[in-house]
Amino acid sequence: MLVIGGLVFLLVCVFGSYMASGGSLGVLLEALPFEILTIGGAAVGSFVMANSIYDVKHTLVALRKVLKGTDYNKSDYIDLLCLLFFFVRLASTKGSMALEPHIEKPLESAAFRKFPKILANHHACPMICDYLRMVGMNADDPHQIEDVMGRELKKMLYEELHPAHAMQTIADALPALGIVAAVLGVVKTMSHIDQPPAVLGAMIGSALVGTFLGVLLAYGLAGPCASRMKSMVEEESKYFEVIRAVLVAHLHGNAPQVSVEAGRKMAPNQHMPTFFELENAVQDLQIG
Repeated sequence: MLVIGGLVFLLVCVFGSYMASGGSLGVLLEALPFEILTIGGAAVGSFVMANSIYDVKHTLVALRKVLKGTDYNKSDYIDLLCLLFFFVRLASTKGSMALEPHIEKPLESAAFRKFPKILANHHACPMICDYLRMVGMNADDPHQIEDVMGRELKKMLYEELHPAHAMQTIADALPALGIVAAVLGVVKTMSHIDQPPAVLGAMIGSALVGTFLGVLLAYGLAGPCASRMKSMVEEESKYFEVIRAVLVAHLHGNAPQVSVEAGRKMAPNQHMPTFFELENAVQDLQIG
């Protein structure tokens, strides 16, 4: 909603000041459909040429997320920490083999079923299961696990940032595509050089709409969307840093309460539960 509000405010300021200064929307509205087709079509075509089908779909998902907002909030971090607390406490009290029923068949696990959003997360659920499985296979060197998880998280971050990089590439190209549209308009104008000055002036004005539209789309829409995608991915990556922090702290021999506290500190400040909020949630945790 904030993104839509910012876009509306941007358009009101740009076109409102233009009209307030005596500009006419007639020329803009007349040229706009053709300029959008030229610039937008060229941008979409170059985007498809530069990316795979997977990356195109990934970018469309990221664009929807820009409108919807980040996937995780404070309650999601509390749920994750509670689930991890249950697992590390179970491993501490009953041994790593007690984790096997949960990590081998998470869909049947009472622990995972209590937190359906984590169970449905195609990154978080497999990550938790994989690394707890490694612990059960005696791969309990905390430095080794931390290194492996760090490399996986780095790979995930690189892949998730691709839509933002692709969108930024389009933003960088849009001003030049606007110039292409403007040049075509000038070519069209020159072919009507025998027309009266009033007609030529209108045609030149229409041609300049291309430059205007390319710059506006680049710095007023595509660029901010790319920046928003990047910030959301970096924020959401902290969710997985929480998993790493808790498991590594557990492997270092810390108590379950200390392990989840290490994970709590990795949550983004705006979503980080307080010590007492997490303590109350952990005390109220009941998994049948």
